[in-house]
Amino acid sequence: MPDNFLNGPLTDDRLTLWRERLASPVQGSGLFVAHDGDGELLGFVYLLPAPGGRILLDNLHVRPGSTGSGIGTQLLRRGLAWAADEHPSGEVYLEVLSANTRAIDFYERHGARRTDERMCRFQQGFELPEFEYAWPMN
Repeated sequence: MPDNFLNGPLTDDRLTLWRERLASPVQGSGLFVAHDGDGELLGFVYLLPAPGGRILLDNLHVRPGSTGSGIGTQLLRRGLAWAADEHPSGEVYLEVLSANTRAIDFYERHGARRTDERMCRFQQGFELPEFEYAWPMN
């Protein structure tokens, strides 16, 4: 992403989005968090219904310094299990920027298959290539 976005409005944009999501959850969405014994947030996964009965894995984040510890794998498994229970006919998919090779490697190791590639158009006026990944429906 452009530096002027990362070092500019990104924080305010994310704060606004998450305040809205937490204040008025989307019907049928799932949010799961991982924390340490002291209640410190270590990561989270957020999924929500998308058009066509699909389920978008919209966010999966692990706190810097905790990556590689298995937290991301646990969150992903929890999110996929939740989707299978709550939306059994819905395919789980995600969109990832093509330059995010670490995330792509993670999702591929966990069974996701690339299903599309396109340009992601950001409302802030820039475009970046992205891939779509999905988990095969059981």
